[in-house]
Amino acid sequence: MREQAANAPVRRNAFGGIARGTRPVATYTFIGLCVVVFLLQLVVPDLTRALLYAPVFTAGLEGVIPAQPWRMLTAAFLHSQSSFLHIAFNMYALYILGKVLEPAMGWARFAALYLIAAVGGSIGVLLLSPNPLQGVVGASGAVFGLFGALFIIQRKRGNDVKQIVVLVGINAVLGFVVPGIAWEAHLGGLLTGAACAAIIAYAPRGERQSTIQWLGLAGVVALLAVLTLVGVVRLPG
Repeated sequence: MREQAANAPVRRNAFGGIARGTRPVATYTFIGLCVVVFLLQLVVPDLTRALLYAPVFTAGLEGVIPAQPWRMLTAAFLHSQSSFLHIAFNMYALYILGKVLEPAMGWARFAALYLIAAVGGSIGVLLLSPNPLQGVVGASGAVFGLFGALFIIQRKRGNDVKQIVVLVGINAVLGFVVPGIAWEAHLGGLLTGAACAAIIAYAPRGERQSTIQWLGLAGVVALLAVLTLVGVVRLPG
């Protein structure tokens, strides 16, 4: 049976990902990680402080982001303890979007897009936030990256994208109206996710499709690194 499985032809979807059924394993993994970290935050309050992201850290957390770059990603697995709605909304959106996007592009590309969009959300805060001392937590930047990816994928398939635009627009307005929401993270994640999805969706099909996609995603990461340096230069002090 192992020999037959090894010799079986690999089926790939339209975007080059390996077709392994419809169960979104990466989506469930990200949801599980966020829930576990949220529960740990309840038990270990200092965990939030240790993993949150802010362009400038104070009160014992000295230095800017190049000294602690992991925070640009770890903050996406934290959520506010003041209300369960924060994690509930993000996990519901992740579940709905992941069920559509992960089977379409494969778990590896989906996971890469999600993580890169999370970092893009943090860089949006770095570049655009008027208060570099304010800490940011939440998967919203990564989730907005999935919204951007869904827009690109639906356009590539020739489907109607009006509902996606309306949904993103409503959430964008809420980011300016409701206090405590980092619209900068939403915008950074949205643009980053859309860029990653465009690379995945529009890479020419063929033997080099996968190579072009991964090189393109690496290029997005390199661009985010450059934008990080640009953002650090503009920080006070």
